[in-house]
Amino acid sequence: MLEHFHVPEEDRVTVRHEDLLKTTTDIFEAMGMPREDAELAADGLVTADIRGCETHGVSNMLRAYVQAFADGKINPTPDWKITHETKAVATIEADKAHGLVICPRAMDIAIKKAKKVGIGAVTIHNSTHAGMMAYHAMRAMPHDMIGYAITGGGAVMVPTFGAEPRVGAVPHAWAVPANKMPPFVLDISSSSVAANKINLLRRTGADLLPGLLADEDGTPLMEAQEVPDTTRLLPWGSTRELGSHKGYGMAVIGQVFSGILSAGLFGVSNPPGNGAQFVAAFSIDAFRDVAEFKDSMDEFLTYLVDTPPAPGHDRVYYAGLPEHEETEIRERDGIPLHREVVEWFDSTADELKLDRIGRI
Repeated sequence: MLEHFHVPEEDRVTVRHEDLLKTTTDIFEAMGMPREDAELAADGLVTADIRGCETHGVSNMLRAYVQAFADGKINPTPDWKITHETKAVATIEADKAHGLVICPRAMDIAIKKAKKVGIGAVTIHNSTHAGMMAYHAMRAMPHDMIGYAITGGGAVMVPTFGAEPRVGAVPHAWAVPANKMPPFVLDISSSSVAANKINLLRRTGADLLPGLLADEDGTPLMEAQEVPDTTRLLPWGSTRELGSHKGYGMAVIGQVFSGILSAGLFGVSNPPGNGAQFVAAFSIDAFRDVAEFKDSMDEFLTYLVDTPPAPGHDRVYYAGLPEHEETEIRERDGIPLHREVVEWFDSTADELKLDRIGRI
C-alpha cells in the first residue's frame, strides 16, 4: 500500500483479524442477510483490509453498505437466477444481491464449468457493489485455475479530453497461482486511482497528489493541492501525452464485458444501483501440466524480484507480493483502522445491540 494513503500512526486503532471479521459478519446479519451470506460478504471485505487494500475494506465500504441496505438498494435475501447458459458461460440476474455474495457464487459456477470444458465465464447484472475484485479472482486459484474479475457501472471518471464523468473506474483483477512463490495478483482500476483512495485522503487530511483528479471543467489537476469537494477521476495515465487513452479504453472494454454483455449498468443510462460484474476461470490443466506451469511461474516471479533495483529503491516487487507480505504482518500484529472508523463501528454496534469490536 502506498505510504501516502496509510492511516497516520497517531490516528490508528489496531484490531485483530478475527475480531474484525466477527463484528462485520454480525453487522451484515443484522441487515437481514442469512448467516452464510453474511460470513461470505464479511470475508471479502476483511480480506481487503488484511491485504492492505483499505480502499475496499471496512473503513470505506461497510457504512456505505449499511446505508444501502437501509435505502433498499441491496436485497439481503435475493432470488437470483441464471437467465442464459451454455457449457462454458452463464448470465445471472442477481435480484440486487450484494456483490460480495453474488460474485463468489458466480465464480464458483465459472470454476465448475472450467473443470469440464477448460474455461468458465459468468456475467452478472442487477447486483450491487462487489468490493475488492481480487477477492473474486483469487477464488479460482485453489482449483489450479487463473481467475479474472471485472466490475463496471457508474460514471465517476472523465474520458480522455472529456469535461464530464461518463465511465466507471472499472477495476480489472487477475489471480495466477504459483508453487513456492506468492501468487501473482493484479487488481487495478482503469482510473489513475480508486475513488475510495480519495475518500482516504479526505479522512486523513493528506493533500491530493498530481494526476489523480480533474477540475470541474475536466482539466487534469497536475499539482499537489488540497483535495477538492468533487471527485472527477482521471483515467490511468492522467493525460493523453502520458497514456490516459489506455486507462479510458480499459474502462470502456470492462463496461462492455460486465455491463453491456450482461444487460447491466454502464455509465448513467441505466437505473442507479444496477451493478454489473464479469468473472472467469481458466483451468491450467486444459492448457498444460499444472506442476510445470507453477514451476514456470516461480521461475518468472523470482526473475522479476531479482531485478537489480534502481537508485533510491531497495528491491523490486510484482503484483500480489506486497499484499502477501502485508497479510503476514497484519495477521500477526493486527489491522490498523482510523479512530473515526472504530468510532463508527462502536456507534453502529450499539445501535444494532451487537458486541463492540475488540481492540488489541
